Amino acid sequence: KEVVLTFDDGPFPPTTGKVLAALAAECVKATFFLIGRNAEAHPDLVRRIAAAGHTIGHHTWSHRILDRVGHAQALEEIDRGIAADELALHGAAIRIPSTPFFRFPGFASTPALLVYLETRGIAVLGADLWASDWEPMMPEQQLRLLTERLDHAGKGIILLHDTKAQTARMLPAFLQHLRRNGYRIVHLVPPPSPRPHS
Repeated sequence: KEVVLTFDDGPFPPTTGKVLAALAAECVKATFFLIGRNAEAHPDLVRRIAAAGHTIGHHTWSHRILDRVGHAQALEEIDRGIAADELALHGAAIRIPSTPFFRFPGFASTPALLVYLETRGIAVLGADLWASDWEPMMPEQQLRLLTERLDHAGKGIILLHDTKAQTARMLPAFLQHLRRNGYRIVHLVPPPSPRPHS
């Protein structure tokens, strides 16, 4: 009954703050897979996510579906997104991410891109279940759909979007469902950096 909460496509000022408030109310941590151009536009919100103890992941520069563009364009999407996220977080557009987590938009990877990320020490995350929150629905419908899927699966990485108002409204009730039903929320964190030998 372990779950990992993940949020894609932010940061987005109208809703990301509400998601952060819901998580803080239940004292739980999540992973936010940021789009680089959104991070560049809202660096204060990126820093707020990190300051609250959540993990930052990367989700390309502009959410292009990477198996539909050429390899060079896909690499540019990955690298530019990571650089923008790092610039928003730390004030420097470094190539090596401080949090080595990546999610492909639409889960659309290629073997070559997977090798590329592996050589850079970046872990690729998928998802086990989701609320289909890209579809318009009432928060109550979304809650029912997500809780039914989770209760069937019993555990897993959950994909949500902090850019969706319906998700922000649904989240407090979903977090209460997790607590009432004995689920444990697992917080993904990067491994510690190796210490240099003295």
